Amino acid sequence: MATMTLKETQVDTMKAQMADLLISISWSDLAKRYFGKSGSWLYHKLDGVDGNKKPTEFSAEEKEILKGALVDLSNRIRRAADEMH
Repeated sequence: MATMTLKETQVDTMKAQMADLLISISWSDLAKRYFGKSGSWLYHKLDGVDGNKKPTEFSAEEKEILKGALVDLSNRIRRAADEMH
């Protein structure tokens, strides 16, 4: 199993909060499906730094969309598992 180490400065980022999920989710697909944005947009948001290396963060609305996306994804995974024979 791969593990990810974060620099001390990254501890408070959204990416750090979801470290155990990072390699298991297609973030590019999630960005397109739920935000209508590119994968790089979402990666920058998760890192807390925009494409110009300036600090950025999720807005309250974006956090709610991300939360809903993760719940929806978990429900889809659960349905797929439950339907296995």
